[in-house]
Amino acid sequence: MNAEQATEAIRAIRFVERAGTEVLEVAPGRCVLRMPFEPNVNHFGSMYAGALYTLGEVPGGVLFFATFDAERFFPLVKSSQIHYRRPANSDVTVEATIPRQDVERLEAEASAHGKAEYDLVLELVDRDGEVVAEMTSTYQMRTHGSLR
Repeated sequence: MNAEQATEAIRAIRFVERAGTEVLEVAPGRCVLRMPFEPNVNHFGSMYAGALYTLGEVPGGVLFFATFDAERFFPLVKSSQIHYRRPANSDVTVEATIPRQDVERLEAEASAHGKAEYDLVLELVDRDGEVVAEMTSTYQMRTHGSLR
């Protein structure tokens, strides 16, 4: 999957499409996404908090499908917490990574037990490199058929 294909996939979610969210880079174990400032301006003139939350949530799926075998596994978000540190007054980007050793551990655990949990900790940064929000999400990687 390249960045253009990943952008097309995430834009199947209508809000993500309307917000203009874009995948800039994608590879196994890593992705970078951008949320444009326009059209995501709130009534105070900074980026809407829901757009920032979306930018912190969407990489979990992009990273998962770029890294894991979707024919064997699928992701679920169990929880997310965001800390808004400062107003965002420009486009915002986020980089999500998962180390190879974690990938191997999660695949082995999910294969053995039907599921495995992991946290994704992200920093959302503005065009000047300032952190505007921090987000931590707990994901559960499941094998197909494990929800029955």
